Amino acid sequence: MTEQTILIDPDLAWRAVQARDRSFDGRFVTGVMTTGIYCRPSCPARHPKRENVRFFASGAEAREAGLRPCKRCKPDDVSRDEAAVAKAVELIEGAEEAPKLDAIADCVGYSPTHFLRVFRRAMGVTPAAYARRLRAERAERALEKEERVTDAIYEAGYSGPGRFYAETGKRLGMTPSAWRRGGEGVTIRWAIAETSLGDMLIAATERGICRLSFDEDEAALRRRFPNAEIAPADAAMANIIASAVAAVDDPARPHGLSLDVQGTAFQEAVWRELTRIPPGETRSYAEIAAAVGKPNAVRAAGSANGANNVAVLIPCHRVIRSDGSLGGYAYGLKRKEALLERERRR
Repeated sequence: MTEQTILIDPDLAWRAVQARDRSFDGRFVTGVMTTGIYCRPSCPARHPKRENVRFFASGAEAREAGLRPCKRCKPDDVSRDEAAVAKAVELIEGAEEAPKLDAIADCVGYSPTHFLRVFRRAMGVTPAAYARRLRAERAERALEKEERVTDAIYEAGYSGPGRFYAETGKRLGMTPSAWRRGGEGVTIRWAIAETSLGDMLIAATERGICRLSFDEDEAALRRRFPNAEIAPADAAMANIIASAVAAVDDPARPHGLSLDVQGTAFQEAVWRELTRIPPGETRSYAEIAAAVGKPNAVRAAGSANGANNVAVLIPCHRVIRSDGSLGGYAYGLKRKEALLERERRR
């Protein structure tokens, strides 16, 4: 058995142990092979040497490896906070209408203010945001199988179309019907612009840029949005094109461009986190997964990063592997290196 039996990145796990980060308690245990003991990540005992540590998904796996639980941090005892968060998640997921914070806190025996901190520390988002994300994901699944958008809205748990559009209109960009039907009913204007990193496709709806990529053409755009009306850029797009080209030359500068992007709730959470990485800095896929409250979803965070429709403006080039290597990039590592170097110089 190795530490690869857990889904969390070992480097991230070790940083959590060094920081004694309580938000990782219950997600893995730290096995100290020289003492034969396993602990919580937040254990207050002196830190072991890294070479003597292995990470396990649970206390049961650590015991199978011949280790015994620490008497100081008691890793097998579920804390009151952990139990409260688990109960709250079960309550939110089982409710037709998202429960209010006061009701959740009362149910788990905490004050609302304190439980808000406990839940956010454990899950990365507030209970209300967790409920919205859950409902949006249900809507996305329903939209894929329902013929009528209204049916999908009610199946996802919304009280009616008004609530659905109020919560998702800004997040989804295109209307739900257009999203489900490959851009049906939407006009997308496009152009190919010369940049210092090669030819760049810029495509936009009335709401904003929906595709920015290198080495793609009109045919690629039509494959992505097969039912949209695809038209050449008009005079109104001149400023958008100029700003996008300037963003390639100086990716550290805020671009101020509106975007019309779509993804699952998890993908969009990842994309938002990418925009929070300071120019000139990088984050690992594991750090991004942890930042959106899903530390075990490292591979999914990498997939969400790769699904980014808008290069440069949503800076997926700022994400690298935990070992410091660049990892992948849809438009070639030379472009990724160039974008990072330009940000560092700035």
